[in-house]
Amino acid sequence: MSSEVRQPRSRIAALDVIRGFALCGILLANVQPIAYTGAAVAAPESPGYTWFGLLVEQRFFPIFSLLFGVGFSLLLRSAGERTARPRLLLLRRLTTLLAMGAAHHLLLWQGDILAIYAVVGLVVLLPSTWLPRWAVAGLAAVFLVGALALAPGSVALVPGLFLLGSALTRYGVIDRIERSTRVPAVLGLLLAALAVPVARLQVEQVQFGLTLALAGLLTAGAYVCGMLVLLRTPLRRALEIVFAPLGRMALTNYLSATVLVLTAAPMVGGVPHEWPASTVLIIAGGILAVQWAWSTLWLGRFRQGPVEWLWRWVT
Repeated sequence: MSSEVRQPRSRIAALDVIRGFALCGILLANVQPIAYTGAAVAAPESPGYTWFGLLVEQRFFPIFSLLFGVGFSLLLRSAGERTARPRLLLLRRLTTLLAMGAAHHLLLWQGDILAIYAVVGLVVLLPSTWLPRWAVAGLAAVFLVGALALAPGSVALVPGLFLLGSALTRYGVIDRIERSTRVPAVLGLLLAALAVPVARLQVEQVQFGLTLALAGLLTAGAYVCGMLVLLRTPLRRALEIVFAPLGRMALTNYLSATVLVLTAAPMVGGVPHEWPASTVLIIAGGILAVQWAWSTLWLGRFRQGPVEWLWRWVT
C-alpha cells in the first residue's frame, strides 16, 4: 500500500487565491515584453523600475510553476480514482497544452511559457509519477540547485519547481496548507530575511543572473507564505473575492491578457520599453479589472473558464 497521504477531495481555496495573485504579478512583468515586439526589453533606470525589479521581476513565475506541479499531482490523484489509466489522461492534457502554447507563441507572443510547461511536463513531470515521493523531492532539490549553479534563469528553474510542487502534494503538505498560521509566518519571515541581502546584490548587479533567480525564488516563497497567513485572518473573504476568480480561470486569463495588451499598446502610444512604471501599472490594472469582472460573471454561471473547459473537453 502506498505511504503517500490521501485526503478527502475538495477544491483547495488557497490555491485559487495564490494562483490569482501570481497571475497579477505575471501580467505586470509581461506587459512590456508583450507590447514590444522588437528586441528584449530593458527596463529604464528609474526608482520606479528599481522597485519593480525588486518586487515583480522573476518573483511570480516561480509561484505559477510550483502551482503547475501541484495541480498536476492533484489531477493525477483524482484521475486515479476515476480511471485505471490516469497517466494517459495527463499525457493528453500536456499534449493539448503544448498545442495551445505553440499556437499562442506563433500567433501572438513569442514569450509564451505554456509550450515550455508542456514539454517539461512531458519530459520530467510525467515520468516522475513512477518514482517514490522521496525521489521526486530529491530530484527537485538537484534540479533547483543545478539550475542556480549552471544556468540561472526562469526556464532552467521550471523542472525543479514542477517537481517541488509535485513532492509537496504527494507528502500531503498541500492538503494541510490552510491548517497553520505559525509555520507559514515563521517560514515567510525567514525567506524574506534571506531575500533582502540577495536582492541588494541583484541591485548592485553582483552575479546578476544568479542573484536575480535566487532573490526571485526567496521572494516568491515569502509571498506565498504571506498570502497563507493573510488567509487565516479576517481578510480571507476579501482575498477570495479579489484573487480566486482570476485563479480559477488562470489559463483563460493568461491567454486573453496577451490579446488585451496588444490591443491596449497602440492606444497608449510611445515605445513600450520606454513606458514609465506608472503606465505599466495602469495597463495591467485595467486589464486585471476587466478579467476579474469577466471571471466573476462567468464563474457565476459555469464551473470552469472557457479555455479550461475546452482543455478538459479535448482530453
